[in-house]
Amino acid sequence: MLRTLAIANYRSLRDVVLPLTRLNVVTGANGSGKSNLYRALRLLSETALGTATESLAGEGGVESVLWGGPETIGRAVKRGDFAVQGTTRKKPVSLRFGLAADDFSYAIDFGLPQPVPRTMFHKDPEIKREVIWHGGTWHDQRGCMDRRGAVVRVRDGEGRWQAIERNLPSYDSVLSRLADPERAPEVLMLREQIRSWRFYDHFRTDLASPARVPQIGTRTPVLANDGHDLAAAWRTIMEIGDDAALAEAVADAFPDATVEVAEAGGLFKLLFRQHGLLRPLSQAELSDGTLRYLLWIAALLTPRPPSLMVLNEPETSLHPELLPALGRLMRKCADDTQLWVTTHAPSLIEALTKAEDVNHLELDKEFGQTFAVGFDPLELPPWRWPAR
Repeated sequence: MLRTLAIANYRSLRDVVLPLTRLNVVTGANGSGKSNLYRALRLLSETALGTATESLAGEGGVESVLWGGPETIGRAVKRGDFAVQGTTRKKPVSLRFGLAADDFSYAIDFGLPQPVPRTMFHKDPEIKREVIWHGGTWHDQRGCMDRRGAVVRVRDGEGRWQAIERNLPSYDSVLSRLADPERAPEVLMLREQIRSWRFYDHFRTDLASPARVPQIGTRTPVLANDGHDLAAAWRTIMEIGDDAALAEAVADAFPDATVEVAEAGGLFKLLFRQHGLLRPLSQAELSDGTLRYLLWIAALLTPRPPSLMVLNEPETSLHPELLPALGRLMRKCADDTQLWVTTHAPSLIEALTKAEDVNHLELDKEFGQTFAVGFDPLELPPWRWPAR
């Protein structure tokens, strides 16, 4: 389980260190930094997929996503005596993402590429430092993998540093290129853990939505991001997952309703039966809210729980009366997987924060910087960034 998330210099996240628990609820006004935090999590996950530099380049490069304020904000500015003014940069450009987990911790540091006039890939950021260590805070003695520039070192069986790569391209992360079960098992374990993360963000439910069309059915323990395999995922839960929880989740939101899966010619179709109707409704006929709720059920009751599941504004297009039931479903999901929920809905926040170990992160901004409300600096998890 992730215990700490650290982001530095990414958009409004100038220097953010957040504690994490099993169930994390992220709230805040528009513009407080919720979307930036969600994007930062995705970028962190993409280091394990080898697509982080591509995503940063797609956002305009490091300079486009870098914190846009001054390096330091003095007390006089905070008191309101002076306006915020630009200063000469004294530190190198550094865009950093990190996490501390129960087993391994990880940090990656992106910077500006070297000025090479022969290349057209000038928006590709360079990875300056990348480390994996044991324990919550970084220390060289705890390190088990250390990458500086193109050189990657790991600890051998006697605890001594040994170089396993001297020419790693600056745009490739160690997680994506050097997950070797013999030379670097810690890299492999961390990579697979991060690759298991799932992100669900606004299922489409319009008339042309893939979730409304019958699809070829195969065993589907993980619902796709667009929900096109809803019927197959539903049937998979019925056969190898928690069938009782599935029926309970439907009845909690739609009393006396049942859902079944029909098959014809290899195509799977969802059928929704509700009291008072003479025939079942297919997924193509369901209202946007009903279809989206069924998609959330299939996602949250997955038979293959990830190490982390991230949900971005799941209340979209749902009737407020459905949100308490959705909150109960999310709390059940958090028994098996770490959950991150970004939401605006008061009723969903109320339903989720009834859990004993919920971690409510309310975000706000001051001088353009995102921070978590109600946390004293001494209450935040300790964190040290590896130096270049």
